[in-house]
Amino acid sequence: MSSDLLKNKKILVMGVANKRSIAWGCAQAMAANGAEVIYTYQNERMKKSIKRLVDDEEHLIECDVASDESLQTAFTTIGERFGKIDGLVHAIAFAKKEELAGDIMNTSRAGYSLAQDISAYSLLAVAKYAQPLLNNPASIVTLTYFGSERAIPNYNVMGVAKAALEANVRYLARDMAKYGVRVNAISAGAVKTLAVTGVKGHGELLRMSEERTVDGKSVTTKEIGNTAAFLVSDLASGVVGDTIYVDKGVHLI
Repeated sequence: MSSDLLKNKKILVMGVANKRSIAWGCAQAMAANGAEVIYTYQNERMKKSIKRLVDDEEHLIECDVASDESLQTAFTTIGERFGKIDGLVHAIAFAKKEELAGDIMNTSRAGYSLAQDISAYSLLAVAKYAQPLLNNPASIVTLTYFGSERAIPNYNVMGVAKAALEANVRYLARDMAKYGVRVNAISAGAVKTLAVTGVKGHGELLRMSEERTVDGKSVTTKEIGNTAAFLVSDLASGVVGDTIYVDKGVHLI
């Protein structure tokens, strides 16, 4: 169902990998509600993937969140092409596959740092470079998971990174309020995405999640995207620094 909830708003979505991505669900929800959607991609390989979904070069911006230079160039380009923007969806996380299995004490120092850099610190970096382009009011939404609160099998270093990400949301919400920018997180239920398939035993993780939903059905990327659309809309003006669960009640059990 389409609406004008986000009419005349420009929303940046970061992290679309393919049609199964939660970020893609968010982007579709933004567009369905009237927003103009801008996308970032990490490199040329990822550009080929996203171009299967978005055949519009102008709205595709290269951005590697591990590089301050790339971030600065990306947001300069966004400003030149689109002017001010009204919202941003940060759906970026990464950990080495070997860190997502076994005992967490075997996490390497480099692997721990990489997961924190890409999955948690990148939100702070993105907010820093985006801030001059964000309207007043505007909204930032990031994606987290219940593994930040519970010791989910094999989620390990990513759970630690998601816990840091949620803390970042609270501190950013405090500091960006003076610019009229709200910051929130969505704790999304387990969905079969490229990221989830990197976790050892991900099939069992998905089954465990589905069995614990209140209706026995997995949450969808569309449902998660609809919540993101709400959070970047003016309807959510009183929601600040929160983590909103969109997991069909898995966190209750």
